[in-house]
Amino acid sequence: MSIVLKAEPLPLVADADGLVRVGTTRVTLDTVIAAFKDGLAAEEIAEQYPSLPLGQVYAVIGYYIDHQAEVDAYLAAREDLAKEVRQANERLFSPVGIRARLLARQASRD
Repeated sequence: MSIVLKAEPLPLVADADGLVRVGTTRVTLDTVIAAFKDGLAAEEIAEQYPSLPLGQVYAVIGYYIDHQAEVDAYLAAREDLAKEVRQANERLFSPVGIRARLLARQASRD
């Protein structure tokens, strides 16, 4: 009996904005790698995200291990972008006193 060996394609897809998702799911590369860095095993990650097949989780982790510098640079760029967006939103919509404003809005509806 022999086994047929074939390479499986990497289950990572970049959308038009450059956001990398795993396979056809909405789960991002950021999410899987953050969970892995937090110490979760591939099985635990697949359990947390049922849309991810275990094999794809292992493939993503393997890719990260083999391309750590590139993935870390991508993750750092994503973090910088998130920080810029957060700062822009805070300039437009001050977070100071937001709880009081929300409570006042809720009270006016009651």
